[in-house]
Amino acid sequence: MIIFALGINHKTAPVSLREQVAFAPEQILDALRDLTTQTQVSDAVILSTCNRTELYFSGSPEQSKQVIDWLSKFHQLDLAELQHHLYLHQDQQASSHLMRVACGLDSLVLGEPQILGQVKQAYSHSRQAGTINPAFERLFQKTFSVAKQVRTETDIGASAVSVAFAAVSLARQIFGQLGKVKVLLIGAGETIELVAKHLLEQGAEKITVANRSYDKAAALASQFNGEAVSLAQVPQALANADVVISSTASTLPIVGKGMVEQALKKRRHKPMFFVDLAVPRDIEEQVAELEDAYLYTVDDLQSIVLQNLQNRQEAAAEAEQMILQGVNEFSQWLSLHGQLDVVRDYRDKGEAIRDELLAKAGKQIAAGQDPEKVLAELATKLSNRLMHAPTKALRQLLQDEQPQQQSLINTLLDL
Repeated sequence: MIIFALGINHKTAPVSLREQVAFAPEQILDALRDLTTQTQVSDAVILSTCNRTELYFSGSPEQSKQVIDWLSKFHQLDLAELQHHLYLHQDQQASSHLMRVACGLDSLVLGEPQILGQVKQAYSHSRQAGTINPAFERLFQKTFSVAKQVRTETDIGASAVSVAFAAVSLARQIFGQLGKVKVLLIGAGETIELVAKHLLEQGAEKITVANRSYDKAAALASQFNGEAVSLAQVPQALANADVVISSTASTLPIVGKGMVEQALKKRRHKPMFFVDLAVPRDIEEQVAELEDAYLYTVDDLQSIVLQNLQNRQEAAAEAEQMILQGVNEFSQWLSLHGQLDVVRDYRDKGEAIRDELLAKAGKQIAAGQDPEKVLAELATKLSNRLMHAPTKALRQLLQDEQPQQQSLINTLLDL
């Protein structure tokens, strides 16, 4: 049995192809059953996220080709085009790849934590579909164990590595829990949308979105039950905001020093935290001169991100060693498991021979043949059948005339 990891990700394929190869959640169970039926692979797990689609399975090299063909047919894609973007790992490289994915080492954002939950969900789907056997059960449990070790014993996920996440992390450091903090987001583009996502993950509930296009502000705010205002309403909205994060394409500042001064007066100088992610700036730099106003720019956050990225890379090196150990431990288990299969198969074969000859002897006695002769024939045939293959193998081994082999043979045969 060979373990395979087959897939495409953000490194090997454009988003246009990744979209076509992705599996919707409601497709997974049927896809797993169809895959195992069409290719007869003995294990199958499908991991499908926005940045990757991967199939983990066990079988033969010929079956790996069948799986690639199945994938192209399932999604109605050109086989040659798909193969150009695929990668295929096997055995230790496959188990290592799975562990690196689960630990966030193969992610677009190094060390991102969401992927572990997605791997666990993929495993859960496979258990539900009945496409996991003991070897894969062991592989995935070892993977989860290694991922937990990496999360708890390294700083792989401890530091922000995007300016959006860094902005939210700073807000949490200053205010602690964000559940009661009032947040004003200025802009409605990708960066602000990502900031909003991180805010929700950190427990923020009171979010207002301001944008030049009120409709875009309303569309974004509706995703998290927030409020929407126009840019003209920003001066009024500032007075209610504890945290202000801005990222627009404006060529002129949107928030000026005087505007913030008025807001602070209305707030009775309750502190305000500003993060300007825009270039050119959305918030006048003079705002930083005001008491009770704390302003961070994209440059401030970028230096934090670079340092944090370095920290994550150092943590990733530690994680690689943990993964290597995990791969070796699983490989040793798999090797031992295979050896136990040989022992089991050998015993099963011996018992089958015994049962066959015993049944034949019983029929002979029932037919009136001499029991002593029947038993003598049974003993002779049983010993000959059981010793034939081992004797043939022993003769071949003994031709090598190696003392170590002779000693091993004596031990095995109890001589």
